[in-house]
Amino acid sequence: MTAKTKITLSASRDIPFDKLRLSQANVRHIKAGVSIEELAEDIARRTLLASLTVRPLLDDNGAETDLYEIPAGGRRFRALELLVKQKRLNKTAPVPCIVRTDGVAEEDSLAENIQRAPLHPLDQFRAFQAMRERGKGEEEIAAAFFVSTGVVKQRQKLASVAPALLDIYAEDAMTLEQLMAFTVNPDHERQEQVWAAIAQGYSKEPYTIRRMLTEATVRASDKRARFVGLEAYEEAGGAILRDLFQSDDGGWLQDAGLLDRMVAEGLNDAAAEIAAEGWKWVETAPDFAYGHSFGLRRLIGDPMEPTDEETVAYEALKAEFDRLEEQYDSTEELPDAVDARLGEIEDAMEAYRDRPLSFDAEEMARAGVFVSLDHDGTLRIERGYVRPEDEVPIEQPEAGSEDPDASEADGDAAMSQGTETPEPDDAPEEDGIKPLPDRLVAELTAHRTLALRNALAGDPDLAFRAALHAMCLKLFYRYAPDSCLEIDAKSVGFGAQAPGLAESASAQAIDTRHESWAAQLPKASDDLWDALAGFDAESRSALFAHCVGLTVNAIDEAYHRRPGALAHADRIAQATGLDMATAGWRPTVDTYLGRVTKARILEAVAEAKGSAQAQLIDHLKKPEMAGEAETLLADSGWVPEPLRTPNADVAETAAEDGERAIDPNAEDGDDGDEPTDALQAAE
Repeated sequence: MTAKTKITLSASRDIPFDKLRLSQANVRHIKAGVSIEELAEDIARRTLLASLTVRPLLDDNGAETDLYEIPAGGRRFRALELLVKQKRLNKTAPVPCIVRTDGVAEEDSLAENIQRAPLHPLDQFRAFQAMRERGKGEEEIAAAFFVSTGVVKQRQKLASVAPALLDIYAEDAMTLEQLMAFTVNPDHERQEQVWAAIAQGYSKEPYTIRRMLTEATVRASDKRARFVGLEAYEEAGGAILRDLFQSDDGGWLQDAGLLDRMVAEGLNDAAAEIAAEGWKWVETAPDFAYGHSFGLRRLIGDPMEPTDEETVAYEALKAEFDRLEEQYDSTEELPDAVDARLGEIEDAMEAYRDRPLSFDAEEMARAGVFVSLDHDGTLRIERGYVRPEDEVPIEQPEAGSEDPDASEADGDAAMSQGTETPEPDDAPEEDGIKPLPDRLVAELTAHRTLALRNALAGDPDLAFRAALHAMCLKLFYRYAPDSCLEIDAKSVGFGAQAPGLAESASAQAIDTRHESWAAQLPKASDDLWDALAGFDAESRSALFAHCVGLTVNAIDEAYHRRPGALAHADRIAQATGLDMATAGWRPTVDTYLGRVTKARILEAVAEAKGSAQAQLIDHLKKPEMAGEAETLLADSGWVPEPLRTPNADVAETAAEDGERAIDPNAEDGDDGDEPTDALQAAE
């Protein structure tokens, strides 16, 4: 048996720094990793941790000199050289070196760089954690390894994930991005549950892990959290989950129950202050259903006059604003400080211009206030709503008193039944001029009605104002006198409160516009006609469009089929170019995905993102599938069929279908070319 040759290691020795030279055989030419300056600081802190590989430098005759070249370890040499230049290291200081004579210099350099195994990230995480446990501060660790304190916090956070998951990561069965996602929730048991749920599936994306770990929490961007404040929530004992590896908008509030209690307490405190103003009732809720004020009369307050102090403060702000604008009038780009100051002044001036309203004390005593949260977490205070039961009763005429309206109504009834009221000759004569007979008055006013119809038809502008007057009476005044125009503007309520309806962009725009018009119209309905006459044509048109818009009813209800009306809604949508995605609707778990079948969810993803994306989630259970689909469909512009605006061909087909649906005489095979009267009326 042949004995194995024993390995002889290269000799090591200390060589003065000034006897070392950098070799051209070093294969590393591209800078990467830690800089020379940082490496020099590390050597100064810990001395040299790895020897240099050197070879004797030969003269022209091939004989060794007292100099040595460095084919492997050039960065360490450069760092030592920097320390010598900084006079922090003696130029003759001994440097530990491995002296090589066999082989090729380039091979030494290549082998040292290739054979060196990088440190596994998990080892770095645990090393930072061990240093922290030994009393090293985050700043001290960061300075020692030339990283930011944020990096140190991230590494420690990764090391705090459940040990079982760290072992999986160490075996390369989990990616670093997935491990990062698990740090949002410190509950090891929940972390392991989530991994068990997704380990056998195809969808293991980090966003899936984050969503599953935070599904029972409340985002810090939620209006409830913004109202309470994160600092107050934490002081009350609430915990916040944070993500150190990507933007999390402030994190997730873990204790939803605590948050809701704090919101209720804050709203009740605000309600107590508002009730002290003299209102009969104050209702509070984080959210009120859209249309909660339907059927209630709204009080119109008067802007309060500013105090002398407020006037002086406003004038001072205006003077400063004018001075800054004049000073920088010729400057193309304002300095940041000046631009910021102008913005502050504008906001302050707007606050002064937006005057609080004052209300009549007697009206306040029968009216109330709704207090809720706006989308940004600020208080939304809606003052001055009178319930029907709190209205002042209308006084009834005393028995025996003459009621002209009742008399006229009786006369109309008599005419409709073919009976005649007594003529003057039939009644006993009395002294003085007698009232005209009801029958005669009705006949005369019938002539006048026809004449008014004809006159109004000949004056389109006046007819427009009369129609606008009739609609405004209905939509802005609760107990308004009747208009002579039999035009009834109905604004349907919403029996089914869709999620997010009150906070949608459309609802907020309508509410803001309605409040703006209500403030411009007179308090008394008797003054409305003259007020409309004082509006310019553009204002009247805008108000008319608002009133007409409030009468739209395109709700498709199973118990109330209106195919002709829905076909007409499609045509209006086409004419306005309505796009529900642009209008702000998004397919979320609450609004759509969590309320349809898995097949519908997959259909939506396939339509928006393609069948390949749908196949990636088709194995999931419905709750997980809906959540994944929400992420995939975000900002895709996809909307379900009931929200789509059809093209002309589709709209025509819908109209024809509506005709057949409401035509009782339609037979199988009838193409419905002749529209019914009902459809014509609807259109």
